[in-house]
Amino acid sequence: MKTRKPDSARVVAPAPRPWAWYGAGLAALAVLFWVYGPAMHTGFLFDDTKQQFALPSASQPLSSWIGPVRPVLMFTYWVNTRISMEDTSSYHVFNILIHALTGIFVFLVIRRLVGWAGTEKSSRLPWAVFGALLFLLHPLQAESVAYISGRSDALCGMFGCASFAAFLYRRSPAITWAGVLPVLLLFAAAVLTKEQAVVLPALFVLTDFWWNPQFPLRALRANWRLYVVLGLGAAAGVALFWRMILGQGTGGSAGFAMKDFTWYQYLFTQFRAVFTYLFNFLLPINLTLDWDFPISHGIFEHGAIFYLAAWLAVAAAAWRYRRTFPLSGYGYFVFLLLLSPTSSILPIQDPVADRRMYFPILGLILIAIDLLRRLRVEPRVLATAAAALLVAAALATHARAEVWSDPILLWRDTALKSPNKIRAHFQLAFAYFEQGRSDLAVAEFQKTAELKPPTADLLHDWGLAYDALHQPELALAKLRQSAALVPTPQVFTQIAKVYAGQRRWAEALDALSTAESIDPTFAITYVFRGKIFLNSHRPAEAIEQYRRALAIDPQIQDAQHDLAMAQSMLRPGR
Repeated sequence: MKTRKPDSARVVAPAPRPWAWYGAGLAALAVLFWVYGPAMHTGFLFDDTKQQFALPSASQPLSSWIGPVRPVLMFTYWVNTRISMEDTSSYHVFNILIHALTGIFVFLVIRRLVGWAGTEKSSRLPWAVFGALLFLLHPLQAESVAYISGRSDALCGMFGCASFAAFLYRRSPAITWAGVLPVLLLFAAAVLTKEQAVVLPALFVLTDFWWNPQFPLRALRANWRLYVVLGLGAAAGVALFWRMILGQGTGGSAGFAMKDFTWYQYLFTQFRAVFTYLFNFLLPINLTLDWDFPISHGIFEHGAIFYLAAWLAVAAAAWRYRRTFPLSGYGYFVFLLLLSPTSSILPIQDPVADRRMYFPILGLILIAIDLLRRLRVEPRVLATAAAALLVAAALATHARAEVWSDPILLWRDTALKSPNKIRAHFQLAFAYFEQGRSDLAVAEFQKTAELKPPTADLLHDWGLAYDALHQPELALAKLRQSAALVPTPQVFTQIAKVYAGQRRWAEALDALSTAESIDPTFAITYVFRGKIFLNSHRPAEAIEQYRRALAIDPQIQDAQHDLAMAQSMLRPGR
């Protein structure tokens, strides 16, 4: 690495004692738990409900959880299910602890980099502490911490930052085989948590190149052991994730097979997205779970070409003044590099997502530190301003965590910021319905349908909301529309339920016959039919239906209860 001139003689403050470090760490952890306290007991939200930990298969053994896709991440979720199953408290505690550990690695990374940038030795520790706290408390991180599914970004960032720290703190400029091992293992853990970590080798190359301006190629050759192994690992990673890159196995939400837009249209869009992330770092007032971010189908649409020109100009300036502002220039390229897996040519259904900034925010923090440390103000004034900034960040993140504390608050905030986003209104309507506010749910379903012709799922839930309001004819109308689009046994059992509520047994049984013809293994069909027989005083026929349901799924408690009731009705003396 680049050698530094010894600091001039001066009085050096005594190093903090170990107990002081422990106390400061516990205090920071307490603040972190307070900041995210409002979301500590939030249930499963949005994509959480599709994850294995929220499905009946959550109780299955570890072998059913671990596969080729994100096995490290899935292992942590499996541990949570062993601790608390449906109680989400342990999930949120894990997320906060992962975030706290990442902060430690960020501290180590920043301390090393500000030293290489020529910062006075006495200032390196304060700036590293400031940078780590800003990383931990910035509102832009809220989605990765408060959102259970956001753990993929946080855990990937933790392992990625740990691998980077191991690379920076190697014992010799030329990494040894012993030094390669921790870097490689942590890199592998990051990749097996989320695929975007494949960019880490490029970060190592950038670091060697940037901080050895006199002999960059010599620095790269000195670390040949690491780069050879990482090159082989990168090839294996591409092979492992090739199906995902092509868009297979992602449900059409990512990959080159996406039909909504092409790879180059996504790239044009990301020229703008980069500056959206930058704005959110500087002024995080528009954070949202579901961005309404239009696609640039052409290079001129929405001014994409001007955004490209702007960030190319900044890149040129960063390179031109790399000797004068080494930390800022390096931070800018780190930001772009770490963002590149999700903001380049690989299409993703959502062009912008706050959680994608979890690790790339490190580059912007380095820029902020470099600019702040150059201000010609009294150290005490600068320290006060930095403390005030951290307090403001903590308060803003606490407020954002409160939004994440309740699905209605979250989706109301999302719908307000993305008023034309169908998913936001649909999710808000469903949140209203789940909390028994069916009148508001019906109104929100109506708004959703006005934005785009309703899907079968929307019509199904809309019908259930009408049913909860005791408006059976409107409920049946929506459920029939849903069945016309996608005939499923579920929608026909719900039609039967509405008919049964009106004691229209013939129509209810007819709907259940249709459900059975679509899928004879759908157990709820037989449960509902058993209830109809039970309520129309036909216990023998009800028993037969409940037994058929339990043969398919022995865990249906409703069927177990009603079976016992029907059997008691046939006993002598009843």
